[in-house]
Amino acid sequence: MTRVHQLIAILLAFALALGSLAFAQRLPLNPLDDEPDRDFWFYLEVDEPGLLEAFQEVVAAPAVPISVDVPEPVQIAVIYPSQDVSDIWLRSFIAMTARLDELGIPYEATEFASGMGDHDLQTTYTDLVIDEGYDYVVYGPTELAIQQDNIKRIIDAPGIDVMIWNNDLVIKEWGDEQPLGYHAYAHLDGAYRMAQYVIDRWGTEGNFALVRGTPGLIDDQRSDGFREYLEANSDWNFLYEHYGLFQREGGFDGAQFIATAYPEVDLIHNANTAMAMGAVSAIDSLGLIDEIALTGWGGTGDEVEGIRMGELKATPMRINDDAGVASAEAIKYDLEGRRDQLPLVFLMRIEILDDLMDEARIVELEEEAFRYSGVGTLER
Repeated sequence: MTRVHQLIAILLAFALALGSLAFAQRLPLNPLDDEPDRDFWFYLEVDEPGLLEAFQEVVAAPAVPISVDVPEPVQIAVIYPSQDVSDIWLRSFIAMTARLDELGIPYEATEFASGMGDHDLQTTYTDLVIDEGYDYVVYGPTELAIQQDNIKRIIDAPGIDVMIWNNDLVIKEWGDEQPLGYHAYAHLDGAYRMAQYVIDRWGTEGNFALVRGTPGLIDDQRSDGFREYLEANSDWNFLYEHYGLFQREGGFDGAQFIATAYPEVDLIHNANTAMAMGAVSAIDSLGLIDEIALTGWGGTGDEVEGIRMGELKATPMRINDDAGVASAEAIKYDLEGRRDQLPLVFLMRIEILDDLMDEARIVELEEEAFRYSGVGTLER
């Protein structure tokens, strides 16, 4: 081997060593004890200390216009199940675009709408946005586990940044190749808080059932989290679970069956708005609306009205517009070259809303939660 070849070999070995260091996996930053047993990470394991709290303050505060020139409109694609009964999706879109306007960021946003069960349609939309080459893709998956491969295809596409709505669990399989952000709220925290509310209001004994959504990460947290907390911290008795697939019809069928087959049921926990409103229709048709307590999920416009009418007893209410505002602010940070200041997981705030609140407090929560998208049921 000549001296030149020896030098090349040494340099190549050095480059490979540097490469192995450069591509050493960074996440998780702060693994919890059970981290090896999960296929996802919690926000505490991946967010840099202080970034979430700082970004929450920015999202809650009035908009500060972007500090750099943006010569052409940024191209944004939004893939989401906005045809669902829940209005969280459309409200988040309205909040995002309104905040972009306030920030002075020119944009063109294209919506790719689906229903909660339209998994194949979201695959088609994935192909479209990759082919058309958007700058940013906001993806509200029908279920993150089902759409995981589709989202990763967009993440891997050159020149596209991805933001995921309504999911706070970070996919471990993706390693460091993560989206620009997960903009959601802590589903498991909402489940625990809802279960503790049940104990505080109705005591430590009773019979409950679940109307669950589509099997996957969201439903595992909302339904299993609720059940596990309630059983671990009280003597509430679990009766039955029905998979309503996050659809109104599923909520109606599930609640009707539960009330008929298990007349001793005291409470039915519903894992989203659509199923909660279906459950209301079913229980009301049976004349049991004052006998069986129904809880919802999310604090959407329909649920707020259900709370006011006494049809729903309580719901974990998201400060809904935070998610859309967070996405707009993330685009601003990215354009300003400050993406290192963004938390990987952004969590919107949660408050328990119930039918015992006075009207003034309900209005206060509505005005904060829907400060961009507007108070009341959306016209769609």
